[in-house]
Amino acid sequence: MKALLVDDHTLFRSGLMMLLAARFPEVEMREAGGVREALERLQAEPDIELVLLDLGVSDSQGLPTLRQLRAVSDELTIVVMSAADDAETMIAALNEGAAGFIPKTTRGGGVESALRVVLGGGVYLPPAVYNAVAPTPAVAAPSVSQDARNAEIIDRLGLSPRQVDVLRLLAAGQSNKIICRELDLAESTIKTHLLALFRKLDVGSRTEAVVTAARLGLRFPH
Repeated sequence: MKALLVDDHTLFRSGLMMLLAARFPEVEMREAGGVREALERLQAEPDIELVLLDLGVSDSQGLPTLRQLRAVSDELTIVVMSAADDAETMIAALNEGAAGFIPKTTRGGGVESALRVVLGGGVYLPPAVYNAVAPTPAVAAPSVSQDARNAEIIDRLGLSPRQVDVLRLLAAGQSNKIICRELDLAESTIKTHLLALFRKLDVGSRTEAVVTAARLGLRFPH
């Protein structure tokens, strides 16, 4: 497959290109120093499937840049790499269609792990982000143990043990394929559990499911 790295810091871009070439030899890398150059590259090479985007490049409009890129091809998988590391920005990026968010402070091994999640069809956020999503005041109860709080929320939502297992693996950024393997279930069964989760949490996507569960107060050990 082909991937495009968009970053205007030459040293960072060169270092990451070297890392990706070593860790992902099957990926044919391209690079661009800004959004305009990236758009030109995508139009010239429509077979590019993955974009690694620094939201802070000089000609970026921030999150709307994701829409610019997807306007070229809605089949693109976009991973944001940014100096920003706050939960709100990361979640907003996923809501704009990003398949992952990797802070630039992430070490090489972490970048590799994150990209393997995305290339496997999953959605990646740093695990700590989920715990950074504060429960709403109505559900926050510091005097109650986390296990007891989880049990109460699970009971209130009417989640089955299998649905909880699927949600836990979603929160870890796992793809359907990995969830199938971990739970020894068929993909069709996983999709059925996902649809049930979306309905019970009143959401429309995997990311919204995880964030909503976190806001309700659910926490999973990493």
